[in-house]
Amino acid sequence: MRIWSLSLGCPKNRVDSERLLGSLGVPVEPVRTMGRAELVFINTCAFIELAVRESLRAILDAAQRLRRCRRRPLLAVAGCLVGRYGQQELARELPEVDLWLPTSDLARWPVLLATALGLPLPVGNARLLSTGPSYAWLKVAEGCNHACAFCTIPSIRGRLHSMPMPTVVQEARSLLAQGVRELILVAQDLTAWGADLNLKLGHLLEQLAPLDGLAWLRLLYLYPSGVTEELLRCIKDCGPPLLPYLDIPLQHAHGDVLRRMGRPFVGDPRRVLDKVRSVLADAVLRTTFIVGYPGESEAQFQYLCRFVEESRFQHVGVFAFQAEEGTVAASLPQQIPDAVKEERRAILMELQAEISADLLAQRVGSRMEVLVDASHPEWPGLHCGRVWLQAPEADGMTYVSGPGVVPGRLVECDIVEQTAYDLTALA
Repeated sequence: MRIWSLSLGCPKNRVDSERLLGSLGVPVEPVRTMGRAELVFINTCAFIELAVRESLRAILDAAQRLRRCRRRPLLAVAGCLVGRYGQQELARELPEVDLWLPTSDLARWPVLLATALGLPLPVGNARLLSTGPSYAWLKVAEGCNHACAFCTIPSIRGRLHSMPMPTVVQEARSLLAQGVRELILVAQDLTAWGADLNLKLGHLLEQLAPLDGLAWLRLLYLYPSGVTEELLRCIKDCGPPLLPYLDIPLQHAHGDVLRRMGRPFVGDPRRVLDKVRSVLADAVLRTTFIVGYPGESEAQFQYLCRFVEESRFQHVGVFAFQAEEGTVAASLPQQIPDAVKEERRAILMELQAEISADLLAQRVGSRMEVLVDASHPEWPGLHCGRVWLQAPEADGMTYVSGPGVVPGRLVECDIVEQTAYDLTALA
């Protein structure tokens, strides 16, 4: 079956798309033009208003292009947009869509799509990988039990539902059997995995780390309240291939702002970082912050800037607050003007760029392994890859060339140059 697909938003969406398209029970041929497809599949994001608009543009663009097709493919739309607004409301506004797949019915997506296409009911749970030979995302849980005042995810994806450990391990083995070298565990709150199964994340890590063929195992989205000394000891004891790379979304540093955000951890974030570094001395830390949250004073923003200066994160993402319909934060008083929010975002990003450049400069002259992701699209002989402290699609990358450099390989290299976010290496 010829399929044109688009997956918007986070890696968790990407996993949903790969699982769906790999489980149809027929050979799948991805195509680049909609006119050649039998199925056009769009997996949407609706986490923030900008994502909603991007998703709607993608659907409308597809509908317009499909009107010109002599043989019109089935147009199926899935994901968070459907979960946030409901398929009945969307169907009224977008009658061009043939099939809506809501997040609340995620497990039945393959059956619903196969039925619409007139295919036999699918059997199995294969994945059609879209990330190349080097890495794959492994989503281990759905939903979230937290009630952050700014977040739409619990209303879209529901409460925490952990994938059973045997299911996760089986999928990991399947991905490694396809030649994948790095597995990246993702969930809305990875530290909460297993809470509904009477298990802890450490139990899962102990099962995954010894798997044959696994070069790197990376953890994303560790809520600060779940970063316990027990978990950190487990990470240390597992050792390679489990990387000491921790993505801990703090969202702010000032206690009053964290309280208004309804964050599950409102104490001094420095205690979390100190705890991590006391157990994992070589840990690389990534985090995200929201600036311009309602009521954030200039003094509280400056407090955040000092915190970033002192903490020296390897990677930081900064988002200007968006008042999302249906969230508590949207109705809070003291909303910050957009111009102020954008100015604060630019200041914090400029500050972090200097820190990142300094930290990467310390890697120049060293030898490090580079996991090669893909050939550079413009420069023959040059490849895009990553060293262990760079997560795909989130951090910078390492440009690498030399003998034996091919996608999917882990190559020992000399780090010869850096910019604010990227490295250059020679094999």
